Amino acid sequence: MHEKYIFSDILGGFDMETYNMTPQEAGEHAKNYFRKGMNCTECVMATFLDIHGSDFPRAVLSLATGFGAGMGHTKNTCGAITGAVMALSAAVGRKDPLEKETMAERVEELKKIYDIEGRMVEEIKQKYGTLICSELSAPMGEFEGKTRKKNCMQMIGECTEIAMRYVLEAEQNAKTE
Repeated sequence: MHEKYIFSDILGGFDMETYNMTPQEAGEHAKNYFRKGMNCTECVMATFLDIHGSDFPRAVLSLATGFGAGMGHTKNTCGAITGAVMALSAAVGRKDPLEKETMAERVEELKKIYDIEGRMVEEIKQKYGTLICSELSAPMGEFEGKTRKKNCMQMIGECTEIAMRYVLEAEQNAKTE
């Protein structure tokens, strides 16, 4: 049995089960997590779990931890972007990769998933010009500085918004199929 994943204790006691958020509100929600000390990937993923992930165990957030600060503080792929991919994957990814009967069916299923994931990543790349943490943070000065942290918090909010828009798109598409 999975326990409910709600951080109401962190964010002041409101119940996410009864709170439907717009993508913009989700972005603000994620930024609040950053203010509380969560890393970039955790912020995006935790927000997704609060809104859409009650079937996931609380411990699933641990999968996001190592991706913070550009994958283990190596400043490679931005953690907010990785969190967006994880969040969208939680919504559209395969729950059982071997469920389809044939290899051709499995490949076809992946194409649909990669299409929406790829479109989201390309949108983020177009917005920022890169997906690399060091390139995104270098103009902000010292990595531990306030300016870089404010910039990252803004990106966390924006990547969360973008991911939530794509989650909503996927939900709409699923209803029409």
